[in-house]
Amino acid sequence: MSSLLRVHGRIGQRTLLLTTAAVPLIGWTVHALALHRRLAAAKRDPLTGLLRRDAYTARARQVLHRHGDDTVVVLVDQDHFKDVNDRLSHAAGDTVLRATADRLTAWAGPGAAVGRLGGDEFAVVLHLPRDRREVRLAQLVRMLRIPVVLDDGQAVDVAASVGAAVLDVIGTRDLSVAQRAADAALYDGKHSGRAVLATKEHAKVPSINGRRAGRPGTAMWGRAA
Repeated sequence: MSSLLRVHGRIGQRTLLLTTAAVPLIGWTVHALALHRRLAAAKRDPLTGLLRRDAYTARARQVLHRHGDDTVVVLVDQDHFKDVNDRLSHAAGDTVLRATADRLTAWAGPGAAVGRLGGDEFAVVLHLPRDRREVRLAQLVRMLRIPVVLDDGQAVDVAASVGAAVLDVIGTRDLSVAQRAADAALYDGKHSGRAVLATKEHAKVPSINGRRAGRPGTAMWGRAA
């Protein structure tokens, strides 16, 4: 009987030691998971869930490096968004922004960089081979014109202007220049109901951090390029 008690005693001590050692490990694991979640959240726009500017830029450069001249930079600007906010409500405007973000994410696919640049402006960088560009960009314009249904069941008519820069067309793999060209093309086709492809001339438009100089909100992003 005494031998059995000694065995149980040793097992109990080992269990206690293992348990004591595991407690701080579990604590560090929980802390690490919480930190990872906070860091991931910091990279995401809280309204739409899309990447914020810095995270988007880092991801966009990865896509560009991986796919080279088959990379397409797409800028999207919601049409008449201020009217939605003023006529309906800011809550309705938020619903429209979330719907646009969801549509862009679905259209671009998991390998793309999709970000919200600010306000009602979005950017996508993705691999898009030459033989699919026209069809896919037309598909995007159609998706962005589908009415958005609000929480109260009301359907809101929406649309967006789209500009796209193809790297082998504008002759550079510089992300800032590509965004400049896409933004200038978007401006040229504003409210046209079609995606406008940038030319080399669009890439020469003066910009601030890859966006057309004079565009509302560009002053906050830095100096002229």
